[in-house]
Amino acid sequence: MGVNDAMNYVLFNNPVASGVWSFLSSGSGMKSKGAIVGQQIANQSTKTMVSETLPPLYKLVGSSRPIMKLAALSGATAVMLGAYGAHHRFNIVDEKERDPKDIFKMTNQYHFLHSLALLAAPLARKPYLTAAFLTSGMALFCGTCYYISFTNDRRVSQLTPVGGFLLIFGWLSFLI
Repeated sequence: MGVNDAMNYVLFNNPVASGVWSFLSSGSGMKSKGAIVGQQIANQSTKTMVSETLPPLYKLVGSSRPIMKLAALSGATAVMLGAYGAHHRFNIVDEKERDPKDIFKMTNQYHFLHSLALLAAPLARKPYLTAAFLTSGMALFCGTCYYISFTNDRRVSQLTPVGGFLLIFGWLSFLI
């Protein structure tokens, strides 16, 4: 609230001043020019305050948009390479039985990383789409991996790749 707005409120818009102006204009049988001018000034300052809107966050990024796109490609590539590395044969004797603690560590890193990416979702042009992809991807990917690491029950493992694809789409939605 600026000085001009404060003065308008004190002189014209507060309940006491409004009552005084109303009494003077109706009680004397004539309209006071001061009340009319004061009300016009108050209405004008109120209109300027109400009509002022902030631009969307993605427009505030401005010239940094290429950096956002680079980060989006980097994040999507990281998820794809992480999936490839998790399923690549590294000359391990028993591929099917991974240590639950290793699964938990990997899942926790993905969960934390994508939670940070979710913080940047308001900067995307379609923030709700980005947030939906990232959130559902974390729920399906991290949720199933957490479940497997805690229970060693692999019945839900078919949903893990779906969550991975949703995370990739979440990163790629920053490019839109």
